[in-house]
Amino acid sequence: MTGKRYYITSLGAWQQHAARFANSHWLATDPSVPLDDNATILVLIEADEGVHLALEDESAFEALPHPLAQKPISDAAHAALAPHGVAPGATTFDAAEALARVHPLLRHRVF
Repeated sequence: MTGKRYYITSLGAWQQHAARFANSHWLATDPSVPLDDNATILVLIEADEGVHLALEDESAFEALPHPLAQKPISDAAHAALAPHGVAPGATTFDAAEALARVHPLLRHRVF
């Protein structure tokens, strides 16, 4: 069974693990920065539970709270996503909605 989760990571870290994902969609957090392995991205990863557990132990990946939890994203995640209009105190759901204006597949969907 697969599940979806949002993460902040680098393009290089995503590339190292991408073969393990069932599906993923990402967006550069700062659209003005040239994309290289160090570019920070927000990624929505669909994978099995083992992959998500492994990513929790990977220091290059910051897991965002569940989109339906009323818990704000971290200050570091907010700073990374602010160029896309994500407001201070935003939840993962709020951030996904803001980012979906640029990349519609990042919108949170239950199914």
